[in-house]
Amino acid sequence: MVKHPKPLVEIVGTGRYLPERVLTNADLEKMVDTSDEWIRERTGIGERRIAREDEGAAAMGAEAALKAMNRAGVEPGEIDILIVSTATPDRLLPSTACDLQAILGAGNAMAFDISAACSGWLYGLTMAEGYLATGRGEIALVVGTEKMSSIVDWEDRATCILFGDAAGAAVLRRATGDRGILSCHHKSDGNLASLLHRPGGGASIPMSAEVLADKGHLLKMSGREVFKYAVRSMADASDTALQQAGLTGEDIDLLIPHQANIRIINATAKYAGIPMEKVYINVDRFGNTSSAAIPVALDEAIEKGLAGPGSVILTAAFGAGFTWSGMTLRL
Repeated sequence: MVKHPKPLVEIVGTGRYLPERVLTNADLEKMVDTSDEWIRERTGIGERRIAREDEGAAAMGAEAALKAMNRAGVEPGEIDILIVSTATPDRLLPSTACDLQAILGAGNAMAFDISAACSGWLYGLTMAEGYLATGRGEIALVVGTEKMSSIVDWEDRATCILFGDAAGAAVLRRATGDRGILSCHHKSDGNLASLLHRPGGGASIPMSAEVLADKGHLLKMSGREVFKYAVRSMADASDTALQQAGLTGEDIDLLIPHQANIRIINATAKYAGIPMEKVYINVDRFGNTSSAAIPVALDEAIEKGLAGPGSVILTAAFGAGFTWSGMTLRL
């Protein structure tokens, strides 16, 4: 008999934020050479949300965080650890987490960012788990917030159709029973970084007039290669997470995959042995929101009653780096 792991931390509140502006495929048809049929067939996306110019990662993160804190019954001063996952920080220094800390008034928290792209929120949960389990804090807030519209090339039809803006958050405490994170599996392969990256604008290729003119500071992606590795890696992450928890696909109440592409989602569910009726999908409405995708989907699923106390969730993600993650948890 498989011995199921005892959770160290549990999620006690979730929240999400989506900007008001909706950018539809019909809108994109006026911007680039594409069509609603072409986008839907290849990605499953029908529309996505776009943040205002004055609305950044910290501001969106704050909206999601406040909802999660309210549901958890947690005040700003009670937060010990504040972790923000973002590939689109408002500025390079200081961290978006510190800016978010100031907005929330979470003066007692240790705040820092992590950069693991679409897998970042799951990475953040595991980091928070470690801090709480070792007694370094009582309450953690983990936020995934992305303004992807600020780093895509709106003249590149291969990438601009994919991404949207959003933020999602969760409050964690040390577990007292059988609810919480059951297993996690994280991996990366930096040898494949050039398949999905922003080549310019960092310390090695500083921002310059030439970089801006060549759009070297914007997202570049080799779509076919990324798809191939994403399917393989998310399947591996799901399988490993299930094995570590002593579970099979039949034990899962809901699969919440990274919302990148409907074909990747279908393949992940197939490899995990989970029927599509047990898969939560919102990529059609929000597109790929990077590290915000999973917490947004989790919060929606809970709000809709598709997941609740006792539900066993499998989630998996894949992103630039490459990074990939799988996690099982009991709500």
